[in-house]
Amino acid sequence: MVFTKRQLENYADTLVWGLGAERRRPLKRGDVIILRVQFDAMPLAEVVHRRLVERGLNVVFRYLPNPIIEKDFYQLTDKAQRAFINAGEKELYESNHGLIALNSPASLTHLKDVDPKRIADVAIAKRPLRRIWDRLEEKGQFSWTLCTYPTEELARNARLSMKEYAAQIAKACYLDEKDPVARWKRTYRDCMQIKKWLQGLGIKTLRVQTKNMDVEILLGERRRFKGISGANIPSFEVYTSPDWRGTRGVYYANLPSFRNGNIVEGIKLRFKDGRAVKVQAAKGEDFVRKTLATDKGACQLGEFSLTDIRFSKIDKFMADTLFDENFGGRCGNCHVAVGVSYSDTFDGDPGKLTEAAKKKLGFNDSSIHWDIINTEDKLVTAKCRGGRTVIVYEKGKFKY
Repeated sequence: MVFTKRQLENYADTLVWGLGAERRRPLKRGDVIILRVQFDAMPLAEVVHRRLVERGLNVVFRYLPNPIIEKDFYQLTDKAQRAFINAGEKELYESNHGLIALNSPASLTHLKDVDPKRIADVAIAKRPLRRIWDRLEEKGQFSWTLCTYPTEELARNARLSMKEYAAQIAKACYLDEKDPVARWKRTYRDCMQIKKWLQGLGIKTLRVQTKNMDVEILLGERRRFKGISGANIPSFEVYTSPDWRGTRGVYYANLPSFRNGNIVEGIKLRFKDGRAVKVQAAKGEDFVRKTLATDKGACQLGEFSLTDIRFSKIDKFMADTLFDENFGGRCGNCHVAVGVSYSDTFDGDPGKLTEAAKKKLGFNDSSIHWDIINTEDKLVTAKCRGGRTVIVYEKGKFKY
């Protein structure tokens, strides 16, 4: 077994904590939780399921398709089949109170020969369902968290042994600690100081400079910084959703990205007036171009994030966005996401935000959300509303 019985129990306890960490309405008996599982994560799924039903929650268990079924679906279906939504799906989304996703991919490249437009068809068709969860989350009635369970495929692509890969997960998620939930709560409190400091600066724009990039991001009106909230285990990032219209300059992702059964390396995006007007990649450039053409918002920013090395002890490439976007190492990391914004970064009650208000504030809308990561040594400076310039991040650390 990859993890010990105690580690699995700690992992499950952490996920249940993460599901409820920032809920405005605590979970109660009878609430409905979807437990979405890839096959290799079954040892963890069994423990998570036990924890949920012990709390009186109703669990809807869902397997994700294996690589063969997924590839056949995208390659052999017509557009109508890819847009098909099963009867009752909308009602399930509307009556659901939470999601725990246990990812354990058996393949990272099985869709490399599939036209990205076929994958986009499904994302677009399912966007109305995702909007249901977005609105419930904005009202404090829905929460989610996810994690990764080690597989041979992940370890091989990360060039680690299974033992090394599992050890990185255990270290990052505090699985060997006596009380990992207490440790996560302490990390949450410590990160709160950084978020309050950033909020108090009155930031207008953020500029990120490395050897290979120079990009400026407009924070936007009524924004707040989020992070270490339980949504994602682990999560050490401090992030916000900027005003997409103010992005300009060059963003470079030096870490490889595995997405939709494809691997992409060396993504370089040149932004003008908020849109990626020039797209380059050392590997997988055609996939990047087609993905960023999924819809109007796919080539615009939905997220900006920084990770402090004092929080994250992840120091190896994991071939998994969840861990790579929280990479600590020597220089920390910055990542941006092209695609949909997180409305919970609105400095107010997101439940009262209309679609028109989101558009006016520059929150991006899209069927995709794709995180691309830079781990180079970087300098991040903020131009504040009073006119002063402040270094906010350097050598992998916030300068608060």
